[in-house]
Amino acid sequence: MYLTSDKKKEIFRTHGKSDADTGSPEGQIALFTYRIQHLTQHLKQKPKDKNTERSLVLLVGKRKALLDYLKKNDIERYRAILKKLEIRK
Repeated sequence: MYLTSDKKKEIFRTHGKSDADTGSPEGQIALFTYRIQHLTQHLKQKPKDKNTERSLVLLVGKRKALLDYLKKNDIERYRAILKKLEIRK
């Protein structure tokens, strides 16, 4: 499996407040970004996989919603997460 619990804890530790802080927008955005990158690589190898393509589109939508929320409520945290994850917006 590509996303183990140890990898999740590492993502939340580096982008959230702690490894148990799974609800912060930064941690969620980082997790979605990791999953999006994985699914993108999968689709480059198997372009006809429509179920994965749909999952990718849904994840991008969820990440966009969280980024919009963060932009509306705290612009400094929004800019910091964009820079840290190297997301174009």
